Formats: sequence, C-alpha cells, structure tokens
Amino acid sequence: MTKTNSTIFHFAIIFMLILEIKIQLSDKSEILVDRSKRGLIHVPKDLSLETTILDISQNDISELRTSDILSLSKLRILRISHNRIQYLDMSVFKFNQELEYLDLSHNKLEKISCHPTVNLKHLDLSFNAFDALPICKEFGNMSQLEFLGLSATQLQKSKVLSIAHLHINKVLLVLGDLYREKEDPESLQDLNTESLHIVFPTGKEFNFILDVSVSTAVSLELSNIKCVLEEHGCSYFLHVLSKLQKNSRLSSLTLNNIETTWNSFIMMFQLVWHTSIEYFSILNVKLQGQLQVRDFYYPDTSLKALSIYQVVSNMFSLSQSYIYKIFANMKIQNFTVSGTQMVHMVCPSQMSPFLHLDFSNNLLTDMVFNNCETLTRLETLSLQKNELKKLANIVHMTKEMKSLKQLDISQNSLSYDENEGYCSWTISLLTLNMSSNILTDSVFRCLPPRVKVLDLHNNRITTIPENVTSLEALQELNVASNSLAHLPGCGTFSSLSVLIIDYNSISNPSAHFFQSCQKIRSINAGNNPFQCTCELREFIQSIGQVSSEVVEGWPDSYKCDYPGSYKGTLLKDFHVSPLSCNTALLIVTIGITGLLLAIAVTVLCIYFDLPWYLRMMCQWTQTRHRARNISLDKLQRTLQFHAFISYSGHDSGWVRNELLPNLEKEGIRICLHERNFVPGKSIVENIINCIEKSYKSIFVLSPNFVQSEWCHYELYFAHHNLLHEGSNNLILILLEPIPKYSIPKSYHKLKTLMAQRTYLEWPKEKNKHGLFWANLRASICIKLMDQTKEIEHIFI
Repeated sequence: MTKTNSTIFHFAIIFMLILEIKIQLSDKSEILVDRSKRGLIHVPKDLSLETTILDISQNDISELRTSDILSLSKLRILRISHNRIQYLDMSVFKFNQELEYLDLSHNKLEKISCHPTVNLKHLDLSFNAFDALPICKEFGNMSQLEFLGLSATQLQKSKVLSIAHLHINKVLLVLGDLYREKEDPESLQDLNTESLHIVFPTGKEFNFILDVSVSTAVSLELSNIKCVLEEHGCSYFLHVLSKLQKNSRLSSLTLNNIETTWNSFIMMFQLVWHTSIEYFSILNVKLQGQLQVRDFYYPDTSLKALSIYQVVSNMFSLSQSYIYKIFANMKIQNFTVSGTQMVHMVCPSQMSPFLHLDFSNNLLTDMVFNNCETLTRLETLSLQKNELKKLANIVHMTKEMKSLKQLDISQNSLSYDENEGYCSWTISLLTLNMSSNILTDSVFRCLPPRVKVLDLHNNRITTIPENVTSLEALQELNVASNSLAHLPGCGTFSSLSVLIIDYNSISNPSAHFFQSCQKIRSINAGNNPFQCTCELREFIQSIGQVSSEVVEGWPDSYKCDYPGSYKGTLLKDFHVSPLSCNTALLIVTIGITGLLLAIAVTVLCIYFDLPWYLRMMCQWTQTRHRARNISLDKLQRTLQFHAFISYSGHDSGWVRNELLPNLEKEGIRICLHERNFVPGKSIVENIINCIEKSYKSIFVLSPNFVQSEWCHYELYFAHHNLLHEGSNNLILILLEPIPKYSIPKSYHKLKTLMAQRTYLEWPKEKNKHGLFWANLRASICIKLMDQTKEIEHIFI
C-alpha cells in the first residue's frame, strides 16, 4: 500500500513540474515526441532533429549512449523513467546544451559517472538502486536547479555539502529498503531547499532517528510511516516529529501512508500542535489498537488548517465521541475529514473559530450539527457524498450559522417534501450545491433568498414552477442533467447571468429567452433532443443575434434529434423556408397562386376556344356510345342512305363545297332533294320517303333555315320519325348563330330541339375543321346493306 501511494504522489509532483516547464517554454516552438509504453529496448533512431520534448518512459531501455541523443541539440525535456537503465555516464548529455529537464526515476541505476554537465532545472534520480547519494561535485554547478530527486540506502553529509550552496525549490529523497542509520542523523541539515519530501522504506518498522527539521524547509512531506509495535509506542517517529519544533520556518507538514495505533495517531496531532506548522495534512492512514482517553492540550498553536484523508480502522469499539470532541474543539480555521467513514460530528463546546469545514465522502446523516449554536463564524461547509436524506433537516442545521456563505450537499440522497413546512435558510447563504440528489420541482419553493450561485444538476426536476420564491439575487443556475422540457424565463431570476441546462429534455426552446434574460452572459443548452421544426427556427435566429461567446458549446453541442431525416444535423445547418413556417403567408400564397392559375387557364381557354373542343369531344363520345347500343340489323333493313340533308337554298354553297365533299369522300351516302327526290311524287311524300330511308337527318341551321317553310316541314317529319321509331336520328349543325327572337313561333319544335339536344357548331377557324368533320362522320357511321357496291367502308 505505501509503495504504491508514494509512487502516485511522486508522479503528481513530476507532472506539476513538467506542466510548469511547459508553461515556461510556451512562447517557444516545441515539438513533442511521445514514445512511452512502446516496449522499446533502445532510444529510437527516427527522431526529428527539431525535437524539444522526448518521452520514452515505461519501456525496456537498458542503456543510454551519446549517439542516441547526439543529434537532438534542441532537446529541452527528456523523460526516460520506468526503464531498466543500470549505469549512466552524465557525459552523454554534453551535446544537449538546451536540456533543462531530465527524469531518470524508477530505473535500476546503481552508479553514475560525473562529468561537467548541462545546467539542469529538473533532475530526478529517485526510486533507483543507489547505495550512496548520487550527488557529484559537478552538481554544484547547476545554478538553475529547482528540483532534485535522489535515492540512497545511506546518507553522508559530505555528499550534501556539494550542493549546499544551491537554493533548490524541492528535494525528493527516497530511502531504499536496505537503508541503514549511520552515526550522523543530521546529514540533511545542510540542504538548502524550501520543500523536502522523504520517502522511508516500505513495510519496515520506523526506527530511524533522522533529523528532518531542515532549517530552510517551509514544506515537509514524510511518506511510509509504520509504527505499530506496542513496546516502542512509535517513539522513534514521535521523536522525529518533536524535532520539528526547532524549525521556525516550517509551515506545512504532510504525512502520507501511515500505519500506526490510535494512541500514537492522537499524539502526532498533539506534537504538531505545538510547532510552527500552519497546514497539516495526513492521508492514507491505517489505525489499530485501543484508544486511551486523555486530555488534549489546545493552547499555543500556529495551526490554521488540518486535513485528514482516507482513514481505515480495524477497531469498532472505540469511544468515537472522544475523537469527535478533540477535533470539534480545535481552535483552527480550516478542518477537513474526508474518506474516513465518519458517522457523526459533535458541536464545538465553545464558540468555534472554524471558517471552512469539509466533511465530504463520509457517512454523516441529517443530524450532524443539529441545534449547533457555536458555528456562527463558519463560512464554508461541505457535506458532499454522505448519507443525508431530508433537505428540511439541512435547512434547520444552517439556521444558527449566521456567516455561512457556501454549502455543498451534493451527491447525497436528499429530497424535499413541501408538507414538512420548515424552510428557513440562513440569510447569509450565497452559494448552494445540491447536485446529484433526488430533488424534484418542489425544491424551488425552498431556496435561500439571497443565493447567487445554485447548482441543481443531476436531480429529478421536470419543470421550474412559475410561482417560485423570488430569487432576485440569483446569478448562476445549473440545472443540467434533469428532465426539463423548456428554457426558464428570467421573470423570477431577474439577475441571472449564467445558465447551464444541457442534457435535459428540451425539444422546442423558446425564442423569447434572450429577450426575457437581458443580463445573460453565458448559456449552455447543448445536448438536448431538439426537434428541428418551424418552432425551432426562431430560436436559432435568436442565437445568431447574440455573441458567440454567450452560447457555450455552440455549434457542436446543438444537434437535431427529430425528425429522423435531420437527426445529428447541427442546428446552425438546419434551414427551412419562411413560407412553410407561416400559415397565414402560406394560405395567401396558395390563394394568389390558385387565382393566377385560374386566370391563366381562363385566358388560355378563351384564346384557344377550349370549351368548343370539349363540347365536340363530348358529343363525339356520346354519339359513339349510342351507336354501339343500336341494333345494326334493325337499322340496316330499310336504309339506303347514311344521311338526309335539310338546308336552306341560301346555304347550298356551303353544302356543296364543304359538307358533301368531306362526307362523300369517306363513302357516306347523302340524300339530297335536288338529286334524290322521285319525280311525280309530291314534295311531302318525297321528304317522308327520304327521311325513312336515311340513317340520320342532318339539318343545317342558320337564319335562312328558319325562313324556309319546306325546311320546317322536313324538321317536323324528322322529329315525328324520332318519336315514332325511338331512334336518335337528328343531327343539328349550327352554320350561323340564330338569335332566339328570330325563330318564328311556328318553329316551336326547333326551339325545343335546340334547348334539349346538343348541336354541332361550324367553326370559322380552319384548324378546327378537322375535329368537326371527324365528329360528324362518327355520328353517322354505319354499314348499309350492299344494295349497291359503292358503299364499302365500315365506320366504327
């Protein structure tokens, strides 16, 4: 346990130093080559000559030669830790005059050969197999040395003297497992360093008398302390701590990886209490044995902050109240107990100077500091990651904390029931973290009135009620990772400037948010299931009207979730036409378009006389339909002509020049009075015979027709035949328009026929004549009996 943890802390120190060096070099051109964890057995040969940072740690390299890095003249940082190097000749770096950072820790180095070296700022030789301290006299020339890591199984003051004149910020000293105490326990007294970290041998009972109170040290860290034997009573280590009283400059002490008894543990605090130390941290502690109750002497201390992390005890019958009282009554400003499975903390018996308390990662319940009136100076309290259940109890706890400004009760199981009634926070509370609990919408009815920063992320909030208690001072609100469906307005939060509401269920955020929240300077609403519809268009436009720095994560975190065709599309790439999103505009557009289309169709119909074409096509279709329904045998029994033509003599020119040629050329037999009337018979008899022997009777209507008496007779007999035979044998051709007033009253049958029957109009335009003749021929198509061989065509 101790070796692993010490290694982790060592890495942390190295990382911080690397970061610091990188910051210092940030204004220069750097080329980083990372070949760590590659299983390399030698330094790669394909490195760029411009390389400034080379990381070949955690490989199997066993040797480092001049030729390996000769060409890397610009190399500044070299990490070659965690390899298998056993011997190092420092002269290999003689051509790397820019080298400032060299990490050779965690190798198998037993010896180094010293030569004039480069002026390093960071040299780490810790966690190696050196017997004596690997300090050469040439190290004394490293005037810029800031960090020095060493390993040894024995310490000699003479080695330390070589670098005594250097002012080193931090020294890491790792004592090997075979470390043996010499006669000179003050061998480190000549070190000139502000920070000293000593790692003692792991798993070995502490029986050293090494004086660690280096006079120049401001910060001291001691790792791997094991003193559990009852006969020793941890006397060696307690003696080492007692010597710290000699160093008046020492202000920070860290004890890491400790295995001891409860009694020795309390004694450590008592010894440190009377030193000049202001900041005391103790972490990774394993305790055993019983605890003897004794008084703790509080006066005369410089201690300001005490931090205890990760304590494990194998005893469960301890008087915990005694331990709690020791800590609760300490006259210090900052107190941290984390990861100790502490189940309770008592209230200080007197007015406490505590300003900051951190009891995170324990097992505290709602009853902690219940009715405690001695924490009136407390400003910061963290109860993160405990066993808190009811928010009302926490509210009651803060009632007497008149100075409390920051409270962290996140990662618990807190809930709030409005029926509990009690909700009177301390009025001083400004920052409240209640994230990662099981709070619902009701929590907004129980908030500190003057809170400025409120964190409620990762709860069960679905809506922010409109009638919440006015939070006019609230500046920052974090409600991420809940189930909110809408962006809150700023009516209640008039001072809101920062809103974090990502990872919720917001699909159609209001476009009026930025109008409502005039003071907003940062909003993070990404990673929500946005519905890319018309409603979202206005919100996207409103984002474009604010500064890009205001909308955090834009545009990468803002993507469409619905509909499926847009899923994954960035909101900034979602475009939809204004027409499809404006119903009124869409209706007007459709109406105008339809009206224009209707006008265009009307104009075209008038221009091209489309109604005439439609009537002609309709008549042709009806005629063909009627023809198919008439019995052919019945019609063919007495018929000799396809059609009898009745017309006025004034229209004879049109009949001879237009009608006859266009019909007879198709084999249609026409009956005309001037060539088919039988001499000797009366005109009426001839008219009746011609009508009866013709399949159709065609009447050429014109103003001249209605003035002819014989035409009237022919029309009368044809109409009488229609009624008698029941056949549809009349075809009316309107050669010229006939005004109704010009038709004599005696022509009432003509008026009736023109009103009831469809007639063919003779078109004046030549391009329409073809359709007219086709329609007329279709009306009279029939195959007559072969009374003569002149009719051979079949009309369909």
